[in-house]
Amino acid sequence: MLSLLKLKSSKVLTFSKFAKLISFSALFSVNLYAQENAQQDWQVHGFVAQGIINVNGSDFVNDDGDLSAELTEVGINGSYKLSDSFRLTGQAVYLDGGNRYVEGARIDYALIDWSVYNDEQWLVNLYLGRFKNNHWLYSSTRDIPHARPSIILPQGLYFDGLRDIAMGSDGGAMKVNYNSELYGDFDFNLSYGTSDLSSDSVKLLLGEIAHGTGKQEFDVQSSLYWRPQFSPWQFGISTLNSDFTYKASANDVFPPGFPHFAGAPIEDATFSFNQVAINALYEGEYWEFSAEVFQQAFKTEGFYPPPLYASLGQNSIEKVGQGIYLQSRYKLNENLTLMARVERLYADKDDRDGSQLELESGGNVPHYFGFQHDFTLGIHYSLSESLLVQMEYHWLEGTARLTPVVSPNVLINHNKHWDMWAVQLMYWF
Repeated sequence: MLSLLKLKSSKVLTFSKFAKLISFSALFSVNLYAQENAQQDWQVHGFVAQGIINVNGSDFVNDDGDLSAELTEVGINGSYKLSDSFRLTGQAVYLDGGNRYVEGARIDYALIDWSVYNDEQWLVNLYLGRFKNNHWLYSSTRDIPHARPSIILPQGLYFDGLRDIAMGSDGGAMKVNYNSELYGDFDFNLSYGTSDLSSDSVKLLLGEIAHGTGKQEFDVQSSLYWRPQFSPWQFGISTLNSDFTYKASANDVFPPGFPHFAGAPIEDATFSFNQVAINALYEGEYWEFSAEVFQQAFKTEGFYPPPLYASLGQNSIEKVGQGIYLQSRYKLNENLTLMARVERLYADKDDRDGSQLELESGGNVPHYFGFQHDFTLGIHYSLSESLLVQMEYHWLEGTARLTPVVSPNVLINHNKHWDMWAVQLMYWF
């Protein structure tokens, strides 16, 4: 079943949003004063980022394609040293990205950091609470505007629709670092937890016709990074395994509530997501190169209605997607950095042109929803030590990473080729 409904978005910075920015800015000023006058046990930092974005040919940000100020990121983070071994840390943010993710405030992470062991070669830390995802190359910095390599990260891996789930989980994580003069630096990370799915998040992913509730059953991730001694290169590998459940409401018109109308009991639908990614990073004096290659297996069971089951000959659907991006940054001088990136994403490695997707949907879903390719050019210019402006332009082909994903909006997204540009001003302390 396809969603023909639109996600609501605004194209201007409303008074309420402006008021929120002013409130957050005032809060930052108070905390900055407190930071300057507090003991060293306290650390407080924050950021404000506001920009404009224009998307031509898709509903990536809004439905009408007009110039939008929905490029707002405000955050404050802090930590408190309880002892030599324990520290409390957390971050709260307010985000407005239009159709990219749910607008509003949220807690990105809030945890206790326990330094279990520390010597000249070994460092072991445990994190309990809502921990932060540190497994992907840019996952630990995706929430900090001025620390990202671009305003919009590669959507194949850093899909904005899953931003809140991918940021971290409620549970526990472990980080082990080993340093050897002979073999180099090794970082091993392991985490287990769950994330809440609000009703707005469910609709963002499944469409406005979804009236049920979603739940993440578990999320297990691991990663291993290696940097040879005195080398500008770093290499890594990460894995992810996560299960979700969708419980339809009694009057849900979205599967799996569909069988209810035939007198059958409503059963939960399940989603399974598995991912393996490898990455490489080079950090030189002027040049930086980075790349991530990944494979994602997405399986749904008991989700689609019986007519579609019959047409597919099965009651579960599994697709394996693949993607890659290559990125280069060049520091022209102390203030100016140039960036270029090319990305390729295929939602199904066995259907790279999306022809089978269009066939299975009876022609309702165009083939270009089966992939999304992006070529990006960007500029970073530092106005001061704590003020930065970023500008970038994207040329895109395909629409596989637009929300909602399960029931794509084919009425608005009728362009195979589309483009966007964005400018964002960032301040931090």
